[in-house]
Amino acid sequence: MTIYTVHAPPPKADDIALDPERFEFIRDGFGFWAFVFAPLWMLWRRLWLVLLFYVAIVAVLEGALWFIRATPTTRGAVVLLISLLVGFEAATLRRWKLQRKGWRQLGVVAGDNYEAAERRFFDTWVAHMPGAQAPVAPPTNSPNMSPNMRVPQDTSDIIGLFPEPQSRQ
Repeated sequence: MTIYTVHAPPPKADDIALDPERFEFIRDGFGFWAFVFAPLWMLWRRLWLVLLFYVAIVAVLEGALWFIRATPTTRGAVVLLISLLVGFEAATLRRWKLQRKGWRQLGVVAGDNYEAAERRFFDTWVAHMPGAQAPVAPPTNSPNMSPNMRVPQDTSDIIGLFPEPQSRQ
């Protein structure tokens, strides 16, 4: 099961309610692409401030390693460890960016994949919304319905999923 955090953007001036189309689901876990291509991943995700810190930290560490005449293997290991740290903290960096922009975390949800987690979150979210209404009642008999499509008026004799054509006496 994969864990996702769900975030909602700050409401716009004319918004009455939250817009579920704009919710952001962030997968928690190791970010492979953030590990392999850290600066490019930061550019792709528009993490400008994080990229600035990353470049500054790598430059300072490379300068310090050059100053102490570290071997190329040591310098490569340090860069690898920094990339590993970025890979492990990729989701946290994205959440930090959203928090800085005023987004708020709505919850945490688990699912086998993104779609299952999204479905699970919205099922729970709709059920707990204030003012949520019960499901719509089935349609009543109307003159436009064919006789085969009529909804039985007295459903007290129905047992199971499929009612019998005649009621029991």
